[in-house]
Amino acid sequence: MFSKKILWGSLTALVLFTGTSGVTLAEMPAHSSEQTSQFQRIEQPLSLKVGVAISGLTLIGLELWWFLLYKSSES
Repeated sequence: MFSKKILWGSLTALVLFTGTSGVTLAEMPAHSSEQTSQFQRIEQPLSLKVGVAISGLTLIGLELWWFLLYKSSES
C-alpha cells in the first residue's frame, strides 16, 4: 500500500500547490450603496472560524487515518 513517507509528501505537496497566492480573490464592496446583490456580508467571530477550521481538518485527518492507515484485526 502507501508508505508514510509518500503519504506525507503528497499531503505536503497538496497544501503547498493549492495556495491562493496567484489567484485574485473577489472583494466585497466597502459601502452598502455599492452592493448590487441581495446578499449581505455577516461577520463571524474569530473563535467560530477557528473552531470550524479545526473541526474540518480533524475530520479530514480521521478519514485519511481510517482509509489509509487503519489496519483491521483480520489481516
